[in-house]
Amino acid sequence: MNKELAFIFPGQGSQAVGMMADLNLAHPAVKQTFDEASEAFGQDMWQLAQNGPDTLLAQTEITQPIMFVAGLAAWRAWCAATEVRPALMAGHSLGEYTAYVASGAISLSEGVSLVKRRGELMRDACPGGQGKMAALLGLDDDKAIAVCGDAAQGDVVQAVNFNSPGQVVIAGHAAAVDRAIELAKEAGAKKAMPLAVSVPCHSDLMRPAAEELAEQLRATEISAPAIPVVNNIDAQIELDPARIREKLIAQLYSPVLWVASVNTMAEAGITTLVECGPGKVLCGMSKRIVRGLNVFTLQDQAGFDATLAALNS
Repeated sequence: MNKELAFIFPGQGSQAVGMMADLNLAHPAVKQTFDEASEAFGQDMWQLAQNGPDTLLAQTEITQPIMFVAGLAAWRAWCAATEVRPALMAGHSLGEYTAYVASGAISLSEGVSLVKRRGELMRDACPGGQGKMAALLGLDDDKAIAVCGDAAQGDVVQAVNFNSPGQVVIAGHAAAVDRAIELAKEAGAKKAMPLAVSVPCHSDLMRPAAEELAEQLRATEISAPAIPVVNNIDAQIELDPARIREKLIAQLYSPVLWVASVNTMAEAGITTLVECGPGKVLCGMSKRIVRGLNVFTLQDQAGFDATLAALNS
């Protein structure tokens, strides 16, 4: 175990048709992981990842399982290539489920089933374009929260992702989010822009979905993780299976405290982060949170080789 190393897993947004193809050429574990997951999913997930189309991959009930399996496939490829292991793990939103499976707390098949159901419930909780998300850049957290309070007017709009200093994502009813965008601009935001997501993730509008997901989570076997995971909702390490279960339920309607999570890892002595799966969004955000962090990605073979070289030196 490398006491200065943490692995982090992304959520929705980094998916792309053809993802993981490069890694698959060098690592049999990639396709093996997709094949194993496909049995639980009931569909060929590798074909979905390679052929899409983009519009299908963008549907949250597809995006979530695909990103979950992609992150886990990269992790398993890493484990097959080296004995280097991290001291901590964390995941952003959906990525927290990937972290718990990678850490051994939840089985792959149950993880696939959970994230598939999670996506379906989130989709159904706010159908027909009733929900919206937007990114506010250049406002501090307190101002972003205040903007949401002023924009609500009886609707739901909340700060739901604290991603990095000056980058807050908001979510809620579409009209309220639109009002918040305009108020944010008036308050001095550098940018305030809608995101291509129709599901208002991590807002109170997801409480009905959380109540239904709770039934499946309570029937899911969860063990103490072999590698500790920093959770989203209080940015603390949780090892107790019962509390992990309850926090995963609450995660669906609670803000993602990514800034606090990265700070927790840094305070624990972490100096290097490896983003496991497609994209490098978390690396970019994390470097803005803690200056001087070393960051690597396993999104392609070049990144994989660079990470191996750095951590095996």
